[in-house]
Amino acid sequence: MVCAAVVSLLLVVALMACTATSTGTRDEGPARSEPVASSPTGAASPTPRVKRADAVKLLKADPEVDAGVKRDLKPCVGDEYPVDVSYGDLTGAKVSDVVINVLTCGDAVGIGAYVYRVADGGKAAEEAAATQGYVNVFRNETPPVYAEIDRGDLVVTRQMYDKGDSVAYPSGEEVVTYQWKDGSFAEQFRQHNDYSNTVTSEPPQALAETPSPARSEGGPAA
Repeated sequence: MVCAAVVSLLLVVALMACTATSTGTRDEGPARSEPVASSPTGAASPTPRVKRADAVKLLKADPEVDAGVKRDLKPCVGDEYPVDVSYGDLTGAKVSDVVINVLTCGDAVGIGAYVYRVADGGKAAEEAAATQGYVNVFRNETPPVYAEIDRGDLVVTRQMYDKGDSVAYPSGEEVVTYQWKDGSFAEQFRQHNDYSNTVTSEPPQALAETPSPARSEGGPAA
């Protein structure tokens, strides 16, 4: 009887030891929920594709460009024409719009500012074949004028001159901001700036430092 009890006790102890050292799957508790990156509510508009344009040929082929501007559009040095060209998104087209400024060779005064938009398909594209597939959607030929792209807006600046002003020193400027709406540019803001009339026609000269008299070594200071 005693032996049977001892054997039973040993079996119970062995069984408990096996249970304590079991290598079965452990319950780690509920899985931690990782944050899921949310997708943006609205996808960003794709960047328009840049299509390089030959600005000089485009202007000369455009019937809307003034004949005088075309006549004065000549190289300044070699084959370098006085034109500034910028590409950017002004009208929401799939291809970048083109902003062209025509300047004078001597003093870089803007004599014409133009914006071209890629023609839509169909008949419009066929008619714009001569102008490299572009349509003239803005022009200002009242010098001095210069057009720029500013964060999706068209900004046109005109220098204002009073009688006696030199080309280098206008009396002020007028800045007009346009936005593309319903197929054309509409004026949004107009700002006029007057420049200081204390500026002379000659640039200020740098003040030359007058050297102090040289001291002779060993002698008394002057």
